[in-house]
Amino acid sequence: MRKTTIMPWTKEWVISYNQEEKLLSEILREELTAIFHIGSTSVPVIGYAKPIIDILVVVKEIEKIDQYNEALRKAGYKPKGENGIAGRRYFSKGKDKRTHHVHIFQVGHENIKDHLDFKAYLMANSEDAKAYGDVKLKLAKQFPESHHNYQVGKQKFVNELMKKARGFGRNN
Repeated sequence: MRKTTIMPWTKEWVISYNQEEKLLSEILREELTAIFHIGSTSVPVIGYAKPIIDILVVVKEIEKIDQYNEALRKAGYKPKGENGIAGRRYFSKGKDKRTHHVHIFQVGHENIKDHLDFKAYLMANSEDAKAYGDVKLKLAKQFPESHHNYQVGKQKFVNELMKKARGFGRNN
């Protein structure tokens, strides 16, 4: 069972993202249209996050991404296919001690806007962002040995934030 580790925000996460962005841009250059740092490590005002860098990659044709699995394996990534989200390709790096999650979607997929609106909302609404960080800390202390219970506990709060973020995205 995976443990849940929450750490205070650090600029090292931005450095790690920048390094990985260069690597992924080189590997996926033929299909790449955009790449973004998402998730809690990309929003300093949240204050706390699991030390895993989430990366959103937007590509021309999602079906072609499977051709890059071997190159991504050589870079330390484990291909996991759609992993529960239709139209996505998902990769993790770091085996049991994960360091990066890569979410790849084709241009126009609705999850791209959701991820970017969620980040933009939190960047613009520091009180909600800080509350999100507090929820993460509380749940990590409550469920240090159960990542599943941590995720389940966090989901209701995330769903409420997502509603706000979608409204925010429509107005911006």
